[in-house]
Amino acid sequence: MPELPEVEVVRRGLERWVAGRTVAAVEVLHPRAVRRHPGGGADFVARLTGQTFGVAMRRGKYLWLPLEGRDLSVLGHLGMSGQLLVQPTEAPDEKHLRIRVRFTDDAGTELRFVDQRTFGGLSLHETAPESPEGLPDVIAHIARDPLDPLFDEPSYHLALRAKRTTLKRALLDQSLISGVGNIYADEALWRARLHYERPTATLTRPRSAELLTHVREVMNAALQVGGTSFDSLYVNVNGESGYFDRSLDAYGREDEPCRRCGTPMRRRPWMNRSSYFCPRCQRPPRLPS
Repeated sequence: MPELPEVEVVRRGLERWVAGRTVAAVEVLHPRAVRRHPGGGADFVARLTGQTFGVAMRRGKYLWLPLEGRDLSVLGHLGMSGQLLVQPTEAPDEKHLRIRVRFTDDAGTELRFVDQRTFGGLSLHETAPESPEGLPDVIAHIARDPLDPLFDEPSYHLALRAKRTTLKRALLDQSLISGVGNIYADEALWRARLHYERPTATLTRPRSAELLTHVREVMNAALQVGGTSFDSLYVNVNGESGYFDRSLDAYGREDEPCRRCGTPMRRRPWMNRSSYFCPRCQRPPRLPS
């Protein structure tokens, strides 16, 4: 799934090209693309037509488009291969086009949701009560992300030690810290010289703060080059790929030399994923005798 940098790249594009535009027509071309909308495709079309988009928002890996004057938002779930593209109205349809949104202005562009694997989708949701950001109610449980100015760092450190789990599990726990996925967890742990299976309870406050700093640094570095794109996925709203995959220090580098010490990097199966690490720089925790 796309992680915080890739979703933020899309959010910025929507802010530029979609905010303030009024919906003239909506086409749902595949029912799975609106399966998370409680009323189904026809209701999604009816409720969105005529509405005006506000500025796109994001929390962690989730983004949404608030509707002006309504306690209602379009929540975008990109899944494994979802793309929100702003395309010229005359551009040929993409092979996996699922939803098309046309606007009332004459800007000559439309919003398209394209999804090869149909794991993602769009849906309308009410605003969570007392949410200053207009957070959709279905994602009200998602924690703030490390780039959020209101991220509560002291509370995060306490929760991390109290979680009684391992570091990578904690980094991927979206109720603890949002936006971090498999790629950036491996990258931050490599930078911090920490093994992914190290228990969170063993982490001191300074080491916890250092890890959080590396999480922020790697995400900001990825943002500067448009995120990480694989197989033409996770592109911006204009279909352009990011280039952070060229700067990865850990993820996907099995058997390649560690950029710090030269030891061959290793890959281990982990929770139906893979973890990449340096066996010398990131020594595994000692098992109790």
